[in-house]
Amino acid sequence: MDNNQILKKANEWLSDTFDTETQQEIKELITNNPEELVDRFYKNTEFGTGGMRGMMGAGTNRINKYTLGRATQGLSNYLIETFPSKPLKVVIAFDCRHNSQKFAKLVADVFSANNIKVFLFESLRPTPELSFAVRHLDCNAGIVLTASHNPPEYNGYKVYWTDGGQIVPPHDNNIISKVTNLDFSEIKFDANENLIKTVGKKIDDVFIDGAVNNGKIPSLKNRENLKIVFTSLHGTSIVSIPETFKRAGFTDVHIVEEQREPDGDFPTVESPNPEEPAALKMATDLADKIDADIVIGTDPDCDRLGVAVRNMNGDMTLLNGNQTMSVMTDFLIKKRKNEGLLNDNQFVGSTIVSSELVNRIAEGYGVETKVGLTGFKWIAKMIRDFDTMDFIGGGEESFGYMVGDFVRDKDAVTATLLACEIAAYAKENGSSFYQELLEIYTRNNFYKEHLIAIVKKGMDGAQLIANMMAEMRENPMTEIDGEQIETLCDYQSSIKKNLITGEETVMDIPKSNVLIYQTKSGTRIAARPSGTEPKIKFYFSVNLPLDRIENATNVESELDAKIQHIIKEMKLN
Repeated sequence: MDNNQILKKANEWLSDTFDTETQQEIKELITNNPEELVDRFYKNTEFGTGGMRGMMGAGTNRINKYTLGRATQGLSNYLIETFPSKPLKVVIAFDCRHNSQKFAKLVADVFSANNIKVFLFESLRPTPELSFAVRHLDCNAGIVLTASHNPPEYNGYKVYWTDGGQIVPPHDNNIISKVTNLDFSEIKFDANENLIKTVGKKIDDVFIDGAVNNGKIPSLKNRENLKIVFTSLHGTSIVSIPETFKRAGFTDVHIVEEQREPDGDFPTVESPNPEEPAALKMATDLADKIDADIVIGTDPDCDRLGVAVRNMNGDMTLLNGNQTMSVMTDFLIKKRKNEGLLNDNQFVGSTIVSSELVNRIAEGYGVETKVGLTGFKWIAKMIRDFDTMDFIGGGEESFGYMVGDFVRDKDAVTATLLACEIAAYAKENGSSFYQELLEIYTRNNFYKEHLIAIVKKGMDGAQLIANMMAEMRENPMTEIDGEQIETLCDYQSSIKKNLITGEETVMDIPKSNVLIYQTKSGTRIAARPSGTEPKIKFYFSVNLPLDRIENATNVESELDAKIQHIIKEMKLN
């Protein structure tokens, strides 16, 4: 799109369809900041397969009253068309971010203007509670206003369907079509206040009870012996997790007070992302001060969690998402086995970029692993597609886990409780969370993963990312660290190709812009542009046998060196 086209799009926002404040913001950009104007209008904020996320401000490539209004009007039109002659209901939640509450009310106004009843949470709530509330209130859809762990200038809009999972085919593309073909002038902003009902504590109580029932181990006796440090990182989990601990029976819980208050500026961290050790530094420092057993930190909307535990040397160590989900999956399956509840009708869920260790763990117990695309909406879809089977739990590498199916999205409330239950159970039995992980490695190989995210902002950045993916498709690698690549899975073309024999097979999985290279020994490299941020992600996974726990440090060092050599080989450092 050239500058003349961008200026034409910007001038459309000076019409009477848009309010005075928006028009003034656009005029200021036209006059004084042409570079920013280009970024605001060179594309539309994409209503993707789960919703929208982006920086706030006026313009088509921003989150604002009109882009959110158009998304909601398009969704309203689709709901009316999909459920004809039926009373429609939606539930809306929001996080701690700037404008989230205001945006939530705006979205509620648009739904009500379309004669759709709205349940609007009275104040900020975790995303998993919204997922739960969709089914609990028998709603046709749910919305949460959040940008997860993105920087403070971001906000977003996630859409959930009747089952409490984020939208998947065919609804996602049908809704996208409705939204993109809608003119801003068609948005109905005039609320019918009689159709908007405020909800809160009653749903909180049922949700927290559900988290306790799903995450608690009935046989565990000594919860008071586990010393926990918890941080909400200025986010929504503060309204749910402390009460969940209390109802479960944990008493030695220490909250990082400097990060207790919800705050969209996230003043004590550079990024409110529990995947990053820096985000949990205040918590791990407190843990060292009071000699805590475990640290838990959650992101602003409380769907992902970071877990730090003491390693075999007694040092506090942040586990990655693959490690946490592996321990949780092993524990949940083993618990069912010990209770005599395992049969051939259970499964766990994972994703294509997550560690294959989870698959090996489940296989060792005779349990099936169903693998889907990245994102918990695909795990929620598995539960619906295989509703005659018993879903045990599921996770993905990006620090998310779902325990049972009462919530249909990653759920840091229940997963936080489960992590502490595992740690308390291990301690009660002379072990530890970290030792349980090492025991898993001795049975299944030591798996080590690493993630690199390369940020490429703006119009040029989007093209650079597209070029990188195109180059890897057109000129695929043939070796990784001196080992011949056996298979290349291209999820955009749905083709799995054996690079040694040339044999091609069709993969029965929805299309996605992901490439995965794998050697015979299980070394894997996955490349995937982010669906919510201007970055491309490279996932690395390597593994080696571990004969006994005492050799874990040496094996881990060998795996780390292997990953760094691959990164250097690919010129990504």
